[in-house]
Amino acid sequence: MSADTGAGAGADAVRGWLTARVASYVGRPPGEIDPLVPIARYGMDSVYSLGLCGDIEAEYGLQVEPTLTWEHPTVAAIADHLLGRLSANR
Repeated sequence: MSADTGAGAGADAVRGWLTARVASYVGRPPGEIDPLVPIARYGMDSVYSLGLCGDIEAEYGLQVEPTLTWEHPTVAAIADHLLGRLSANR
């Protein structure tokens, strides 16, 4: 977990981090990723989604299921889910 993230991470930081990761996987600038649009529309496939789950585990110390991006299909939904779990871990 990086020094500026984790249980104390704010909503903007988590959303920004997720946006940057999704953008990296789909080869777009972060500014083109709308947090309310399903990430599959940007080309985020199952292989990328598994990679994102690994990134989340490494960054935030949270184990997430491989179905995360199907159950929470947008950056905003994933961020809300992670923030709830991070808050519960305090």
